[in-house]
This record gives sequence, structure tokens and C-alpha cells, in this order.
Amino acid sequence: MDLSIIIVSWNTKQVLHDCLESVYQQTAGVDFEVIVVDNASSDGSPHMVAHNFPQATLVSNEDNRGFAAANNQGIQKASGEYVLLLNSDTIVLDNAISRTLEFAKQQNDTAVTGCKVLNQDGSLQRSCFMYPSLTNMFMSTFYLNKIFPRSTFFGREAMTWWDREDSREVEVVTGCFMLVKKEAIDRVGMMDEDYFMYGEETDWCYRFNKNGYKIRFTPEGQIIHLGGQSTRQVKPEMIIQLKLSILRFIRKQKGFFAHKVAAMLMIVFFALRLPVWSAIYLADQGRRKEAAIRHSAYLKGIKTVFLSAFAKE
Repeated sequence: MDLSIIIVSWNTKQVLHDCLESVYQQTAGVDFEVIVVDNASSDGSPHMVAHNFPQATLVSNEDNRGFAAANNQGIQKASGEYVLLLNSDTIVLDNAISRTLEFAKQQNDTAVTGCKVLNQDGSLQRSCFMYPSLTNMFMSTFYLNKIFPRSTFFGREAMTWWDREDSREVEVVTGCFMLVKKEAIDRVGMMDEDYFMYGEETDWCYRFNKNGYKIRFTPEGQIIHLGGQSTRQVKPEMIIQLKLSILRFIRKQKGFFAHKVAAMLMIVFFALRLPVWSAIYLADQGRRKEAAIRHSAYLKGIKTVFLSAFAKE
């Protein structure tokens, strides 16, 4: 079999339906299977999959095991030469999976391949990044990546200067569309389940690279990523979870000292944004709800990062 497509879902019934429909309609010339791992959805997602897509393999968890653990469950069942991790809130366009797979098969040294990702309105969604580092954290903490987005230095973390119109080697591709060679997984291992959500694909790409594999991006295939359908349901917690995952990566891959400096930078990151979102809350009634959520998350983030990084020492 050429490919195993793994889709993890948590309370995304309608978008999951649309995702699966696009997979089956837009994947031609490939011998593939679809494995849906449901993380204890309460919206009827498992029933929808079983009823509307009986050809898919369905794994129903009794609790929310997180993104990494659920994908690992799918990988264990996969029989394809390649494994595609595909978010449930994506729409496959114009045979994108087949096109990306064809590109990947021509890259013998490559473990992970990503495709071009678009927002719902057709605009570019950046899906390639550099590894988290103290330099990159400094840029984002002090808004330098926002002030100089076209700079190859200040915009380096998200490569904001790049239009994603050419194929190239990158450090990280996001987990919304992550095509991985099964042979590389067998050698390097599956995702680190200590990452509940966010950061697991970064850690995985880093490990593949350290074992001699390359990570590549190609615009040959395109998908739409609606973005954060599962995480929108618990947004304040997810804002903090994202930042904690960065700290986890730095502690694991860069060491004790780098972790402490990163934690201090993150506290400054949160603190600098508190007055900004306070001002937005007061001045912009249309964004008041968003401002309240972010202000609460950043305030809680300061406490959480401090306690996790320093209070336990």
C-alpha cells in the first residue's frame, strides 16, 4: 500500500465530514487507507464516520489522549509506505495528496514533506518554521518579527519573507499536513506523547533531522486549513499550552540553561502583551471578547511559566 492517511478528531463532526469527503474525492492514482482516531468526541463524530465513511478505519478513544498519542495509535495501525498526518479541519484540493506523495518519493533523503496551505479565503497560511531558539524567541518577544516581516533575519522563525512558491528544505512543517516516510518512523520512533498538543511535530522534525533525514516543503499540492477547530473550544488554555510546548522542546533539545533563559523571555512576552490587550479591550468593542481571553491567558501564562520553570527548583 502506498499511503496511510491518519486523521485525529475531537468534536469536529462537520469539518471532519468535509475533510473525509475531500480526501476520497481528491485522491486519485494512489493505493491508500484512511484511519480516523477520535479523541472521545461528544458531538457524534464517530457515528458520522462509521455511517458515512464505512471504508475508513475508526479508532474511538474513551478519553482525549492528545494529538501526539492519537496519531501514534494511527501509525501503529498503518500499513502504507508513507503516513500522512492530516488535520480534521482541512480540505484537500486538486489531487494534493497524490501530487505531494509523488514529490516525496523522488526525495530519497527526506523523512517529512509538507504542502502549500491556504486559509479559507485563499490567502497563504504559513506552514513552515524554524526550530524554537533563544534568538527566535527574542524576536517574537519584542515584536521584531512583526515590525520587520520582510527581513530574512527578524522574520526568520516563520520565514515571513517567503511566499511558499518554490520547493525547498526547511526545518519544520506543521502537523496539519505532514507526509512521513514509514521507514524513517521505524528508525527514529513515533511522536513524543509528552506533548499533548502543539510542539510534537517540531520535536519530531528535529529528531528526523538529527538522524540524517531532510524535511522538505513543496507547493505541488495545496490544501485549505480552517485552523484550530478543536483548539478554539478551549482557547485560553491552548494559548498557554502552545508556549509551554516551546519550553518543553527547548528543555529537551537545548538543555537546562537555555530552558531558564527561554522561560524568562516567555514571561516578558506575556507581560509586554498585557497592556496592549487591555488597551484593545477598552478601545475596540468589537474585539472585547478576544481581548479578555488573551489578557486572561497571558496573565495566567506568567504564573504558569514561573511556577513550572523556577518555583520547583
